[in-house]
Amino acid sequence: MQYIYLHGFASSPQSHKAQYLLHRFREQGINLQVLDLNQNDFTSLTLTRQINQTVAGFADDSTPITLIGSSFGGLTSVWLAEKYPQVQRLVLLAPAFNFVAYWRQKLGAEQIQQWQESGFLAVCHYREAELVPLSYCFYEDIIQYEESLLQRNIPTLILHGEHDEIIPLQASVDYAKQHPDTKLISLNSDHSLRDQMAIIWQETKIFCSIK
Repeated sequence: MQYIYLHGFASSPQSHKAQYLLHRFREQGINLQVLDLNQNDFTSLTLTRQINQTVAGFADDSTPITLIGSSFGGLTSVWLAEKYPQVQRLVLLAPAFNFVAYWRQKLGAEQIQQWQESGFLAVCHYREAELVPLSYCFYEDIIQYEESLLQRNIPTLILHGEHDEIIPLQASVDYAKQHPDTKLISLNSDHSLRDQMAIIWQETKIFCSIK
């Protein structure tokens, strides 16, 4: 089994969740690959690029894969599972379902139009701790991914904060209703889930049969 971790939007492999899980897996003698989805070019980020980058890291066509995805990395994970049968298990931390709806609500039609006209939108990048331009190609790309087309059922564990201020818990509830192999655990936390890492690790161990 190959384990791959996909961090969230405007995050990095140095995030608290990524590093916490990296060390917990390492203690079990398991290599957790933590990809840097920024590729030193956050401006050109797209969902398609993240998918292609992750696939390039697959060991081979026969090795089963468990993807652990946080937020936008979680959304990337479900699309990878839809497209690649060797992805056989998912652990999703506050997955960014309805991400397009989130952007539309956050920005509004006028700002999205300004983004299109200028070509770039200033986004706060957590690792860089500053505003970084994001190409409008990001938005053009992601609106092509219709989440109603996510039909594949595989064993999936979702851990989502009840007080998530970015992606409402209801988004994961709706996904779980449509995917019966999904186990959803709601946690008393926000989108970061930072204060729930011990629980996340214990549930991940059980789900992945890690002793």
